Amino acid sequence: MTRNAAPTGLARLGVLWASIGLALSLMASPALAGDRAQIDLIGYSPDGSYLAFEEFGIQDGSGFAYSNVFVIDLVEDAWVVGTPIRVQAGEDTIPLTEIRAQAQDEAANNMATLNIEVPAQFIAMIGDGVPRNDGQTLNFGRPGFNAGEVIGDYGLELSVFGTPAATPCLEWFGSAPQGFALGMSDSEGAREVHRDTNLPRSRGCPVDYRLFGVVAPFDSDPLSHAVAIISVYTYGFEGPDRRFIVVPLGL
Repeated sequence: MTRNAAPTGLARLGVLWASIGLALSLMASPALAGDRAQIDLIGYSPDGSYLAFEEFGIQDGSGFAYSNVFVIDLVEDAWVVGTPIRVQAGEDTIPLTEIRAQAQDEAANNMATLNIEVPAQFIAMIGDGVPRNDGQTLNFGRPGFNAGEVIGDYGLELSVFGTPAATPCLEWFGSAPQGFALGMSDSEGAREVHRDTNLPRSRGCPVDYRLFGVVAPFDSDPLSHAVAIISVYTYGFEGPDRRFIVVPLGL
């Protein structure tokens, strides 16, 4: 059939069944297995201006293992040129450990060039198994040396809203893409540290966001280069896929 020819009865029937299948899959998506990526902190540069982390998991649909290594310039709030480094298996028999090792090998030059050697730590986190938590707020401070001691009290609040995107989400999925804003408060008041205006193509078509945690260097003044880790949920093959983005907090 040429591009401008009218569809045949069989073709129209095929389109109808494809549309029904898509609708049913979207309605049933909460029961399906999406791709919930995990995160591994690699570290900071000595001056705290660069942070590296790995995002890894098993892709839904294909069952292929993947590993993405990100190096973030926290001053410019941007990926370092040449990153992220993305490695994905070509078949489901290749183990995740092999793919992760390959990604780390490919990222070794970046780690050496930027001197990524300071350990990173989660100073606050909302674990995936925490019940009755919507991931929209998180309080944190600087860990002290006494048991349970926390110095300072900072609050993060996430808000989600519709926003333009480089990807045609409405045409593809029938749903407008979602952006987010992140506010932070302390004893001196509140301020906004991030607000989406037009989503980059790399973000895809997000449907939701959640606060995952706060990361800082393992040193005497960890809050000076603290970042928020945000879970981003986008449309996937079998359900929502979780990935991660970083927001510098500017403390």
